[in-house]
Amino acid sequence: MFSQLSGGLESVFKKLKGQGKISEKNVDEAMREVRMALLEADVDFGVAKGFIATVKEQALGEKVLKSITPGQQIVKIFQDALVDLLGADAAPLDLNPPARIVMCGLNGAGKTTTSAKLALRLKKDGRKPLLVACDLYRPAAVEQLATLAAEIDVPVYRPEPGEKNIVKVAKKALAWAEGQGGNVLIFDTAGRQEIDTELVKELQGLCKFLKPKETLLVADAATGQQAVSVASHFHDAVGVTGIVLTKLDGDARGGAALSMRKVTGRPIKFIGEGEKLENLDVFVPMRMAERILGMGDVVGLVERASEAIDEEDALKMAKRMQKKSFDFNDFLAQMDMMQKMGPLEGLLGMLPGGAKLKGLAGAMDEGKLLRVKAIVQSMTPKERSRPELLNGKRRLRIAKGSGNSITQVNQFLRQFGQMRKMMKSKGKMKKMMDQLGGGMGGGMGGGMPKGMGF
Repeated sequence: MFSQLSGGLESVFKKLKGQGKISEKNVDEAMREVRMALLEADVDFGVAKGFIATVKEQALGEKVLKSITPGQQIVKIFQDALVDLLGADAAPLDLNPPARIVMCGLNGAGKTTTSAKLALRLKKDGRKPLLVACDLYRPAAVEQLATLAAEIDVPVYRPEPGEKNIVKVAKKALAWAEGQGGNVLIFDTAGRQEIDTELVKELQGLCKFLKPKETLLVADAATGQQAVSVASHFHDAVGVTGIVLTKLDGDARGGAALSMRKVTGRPIKFIGEGEKLENLDVFVPMRMAERILGMGDVVGLVERASEAIDEEDALKMAKRMQKKSFDFNDFLAQMDMMQKMGPLEGLLGMLPGGAKLKGLAGAMDEGKLLRVKAIVQSMTPKERSRPELLNGKRRLRIAKGSGNSITQVNQFLRQFGQMRKMMKSKGKMKKMMDQLGGGMGGGMGGGMPKGMGF
């Protein structure tokens, strides 16, 4: 999501680091470029202006000007200010009883899916969440929540057909909850294309009745300049306690993340990257600041890997790789592991310098991954375990069976061969493992061949 902003900031800081001496003139020039990068990323003008003023004041301080490495000092000042802007005061959910969470936001922000994602996360943490369908307007909203609840095995309260009074629904839901043994209630509410009087009154009535410990604003990361208006209106109406940013794996410029927390004074509590119900992460300001600055988030990547990948399977694959016996079965298993961890673009953003690899995410989109898997799945068990058997006749059969051209099959096989060759080099393998972090090297070690996809 932050690739454009990261690229702009990287260019500025590269110039600063190359300066042996820092003056007010080159700081002014740098801050002007930073301001443009922030505005192009859809950061609110007032937020960007205040942020730049803070950084500039500290950057021109005597301590920096007399420093041996003034350029690096300014980068550190910028990082600290960014952490503060994103919410150095980040706090966990208040789940003291009665733990009630109201999810609010505009249509299309992902409230229903996020409600289910949050329920799954709380369930994994040992809680007993219950879901309550309070969107009484959007067609099939109740059924969508019920379907998601079934996927994660969480009880859900459905209002009676035709019911339009949200407070009545909440009253009945509380009575229903008493017999369910749950300890956290999550209320999925209706949204609109824009904030209107009816929506505000409905939310205010619900919150007045429930007195929720948490009222979370679910916001699409691509909201852009509208972010400040949306956040302000919801906060003024119902007193938002936290923000959940969704769709961070898309092409959003990132301004919403930097603006919403500032205008509400409320922390970003969770971020959603990917459509899978497991793709909801706790928001850690320092980690996000490092991602924006192109430093990556290796800790977050290792955490996600440990959640998505079975340790025993990862160790088995690591042993096979060490024996240099990596075949198509292993490749298929590795692809499944990577897909469980979420969208590739999000994973690249968690690697140091990952913004530079944005093109790789495009080259490995979901459609291309499926085509690659189709090639492997069109092979016989014997061919998967012995790649050297794939002569011209077999390749032609695989192309027809997978719906690909013979050129595409040959391209994939050539890249797979390069991958196996790299694994035979202990030096290259060790370097790659080190880059990916020891905690997940076994499961991810093979990586994806650069440019694979067609």
